Amino acid sequence: MNGSQEITWTLHKENPLIAPPWPSPIIADPSLLLPETSPDGKWHLIAHSILGLHSFTSEDGIHWSRPSFLFANAMRPYLYQEGETYYLFYERYRSFQLPFSWVPFPKWKSRIEVRRSKDLKHWSKPHTVLLPHLSWHESKYGKSISNPCLIKVEKIYRLYYSASLERIEDCGFCEPRYIGYAESEQITGPYTSATEPMITPEVSDPHCNLAAGAMKVVEHNGQYLGFQNGIYVDERSVSGSAILLLKSADGITWSRPTEPILKPTSGWMRSHVYALDVKRRSKTWYLYFNARDDWHWTRGKEKIGLLLGEEAVP
Repeated sequence: MNGSQEITWTLHKENPLIAPPWPSPIIADPSLLLPETSPDGKWHLIAHSILGLHSFTSEDGIHWSRPSFLFANAMRPYLYQEGETYYLFYERYRSFQLPFSWVPFPKWKSRIEVRRSKDLKHWSKPHTVLLPHLSWHESKYGKSISNPCLIKVEKIYRLYYSASLERIEDCGFCEPRYIGYAESEQITGPYTSATEPMITPEVSDPHCNLAAGAMKVVEHNGQYLGFQNGIYVDERSVSGSAILLLKSADGITWSRPTEPILKPTSGWMRSHVYALDVKRRSKTWYLYFNARDDWHWTRGKEKIGLLLGEEAVP
């Protein structure tokens, strides 16, 4: 297992921790709240299946409850807390579009919405945060804005997001091609997008030569850490996805690592290691991610597991 100089990463021995709810073949894009920041002292996790968003609770972060269904036509959630209010950002798509996303028509169309809650049970009506409106938000497969991640930089809210679509041929579906950001003085917007993407796939990058995927950003020790799942095609012309740990002084210009902290192996992680959320507790990092066990959508299943990071003792 590769790690940065500061953090040693280890897969949890009980992985995978969460299986998809029937009849969905996937459970993906986990977003986490630690017990000390939740309203009931429990671990909370929200993820999506082909049916929509589901919530899970846990006493220890390892053994999770049966899912409670939240909202349909929603995916790729991100939980953000400010004071006693919880904000749930997510990608909203048209009805029934995700279960039939392998069909080339109609084209994909999505936006980022947010809902508010005080207890993680009762949620406000949705509010649109960002619509696809720039040329790099669109491709021949449709208009896509997805994978929200929110941080606060002094008095400004910065929303990282994925945009556009790239088809993964051996999987039969699309993944996000670019990563960008938008900023606002208010959590709910309006947000102003940077005119150009922040991260684009590069032919020379063995771990991000096809699509940028998604990224979660954390401020730590005076710098920004970006956990990105880059999408690539390897020398066998087979696709994959691995989790990369990027670093930045300003959260906009990133240095890229030569090796991922987590990549496909075998079994439930055989083909792709995908989207994630990560939280720090004392000197331990809890990185929940989903992984895929086969390539094509007709065969592959996706489950959620845990990667633990231990900081080196000074």
